[in-house]
Amino acid sequence: MHRTAVVGTALATATAAALVAGCRAGEATVDGRGQDGPRALASTSAPARETPRPHRTFTHQPTAKPKAKAVVHPPRAATPAAPRRTAPRVAPPVVPFGTSGDRVRELQARLRALGLFQRNPTGYFGTITQASVSAYQRGHGLTATGSVDQRTWTSLRSATRTPTRDELYPPTTLPLAKPDPRCKTGRVLCISKSSRTLAWMVNGRVVSAMDVRFGSEYTPTREGLFQVNFKSRDHVSTIYDTPMPYAMFFSGGQAVHYSADFAARGYSGASHGCVNVRDKKKIAALFDQVKAGDKVVVYK
Repeated sequence: MHRTAVVGTALATATAAALVAGCRAGEATVDGRGQDGPRALASTSAPARETPRPHRTFTHQPTAKPKAKAVVHPPRAATPAAPRRTAPRVAPPVVPFGTSGDRVRELQARLRALGLFQRNPTGYFGTITQASVSAYQRGHGLTATGSVDQRTWTSLRSATRTPTRDELYPPTTLPLAKPDPRCKTGRVLCISKSSRTLAWMVNGRVVSAMDVRFGSEYTPTREGLFQVNFKSRDHVSTIYDTPMPYAMFFSGGQAVHYSADFAARGYSGASHGCVNVRDKKKIAALFDQVKAGDKVVVYK
């Protein structure tokens, strides 16, 4: 072959090789320098397609909050407990409220002697007696409780004398009223509306006495000077058809007689104009003593 032809063939071959390798000649390397030299010449195969990276889904993870530190408070100073208040011990009463008996009668009689109990002794410790005890305590430097403790009882006994039997067991609930002047002579049933008592008097002296009640506002007991007209031991009212034992009539149909209703209900009831007596034994004894013609005085 001719030398010129050989050289041309070699150049053509070299030029073709250079064109094939030239598509990667300007590609930047990782360090920014162009790829050249033996590395570029060694890679003559077609570039591999880049495998697409899988799509990553990012889930937001909340940032964990730091745990709060426990706050330690300094121990509080212990508050001293309030001292317990103990109720003062109350001494048991010498004469208890609501009781009955001789001790109550003595209490009432002593209070009455001082003008603090306005009734005759009844033997029952109720609200009236309690108020009288309180009045005594206030007047003698004692705590006004109305309860008869040992201190009150000792003080009261020192301030009064021992009551007599008549003072302990009077014939009427209320003290007898001052007798009307018409009662001071002869034999008289002396009847006081203000004290609600009847006194059987002979020549100005009280022989016996008893509690009585009178007619209502609509059937009042008449007042004035009368005399016993007639007596009926087992009388029965022809108007009201009610028993009237030991009846002693003095003004028309009005009489002094025993009343079972008065004995049972006390002063919560009233008569139809008669003078009622509640003590059956006393009225029975009086019935035997009174005679027809004896005076009857009814006054306020």
